[in-house]
Amino acid sequence: MDEKDLSDKLKEMYFNSKKGETATMVHLFGVKYAKEISECDCSPKEIARLAGIPETYGTEINKGRNLSRYVVVK
Repeated sequence: MDEKDLSDKLKEMYFNSKKGETATMVHLFGVKYAKEISECDCSPKEIARLAGIPETYGTEINKGRNLSRYVVVK
């Protein structure tokens, strides 16, 4: 996956989230796509920017990526 594919997935998850669950969806994105994010030449901050959400969500993407070592998506 390249940065375009990742940003499209993030955009979809963020903008289709239920009210009050946007940060949760950003964390889930980090969990689900941790490997792809790590292999991408693009930073989480840049992925967020490309998705049209605040760059500060890059930190939240990293939190999800870190959680991916300990959790499994249901």
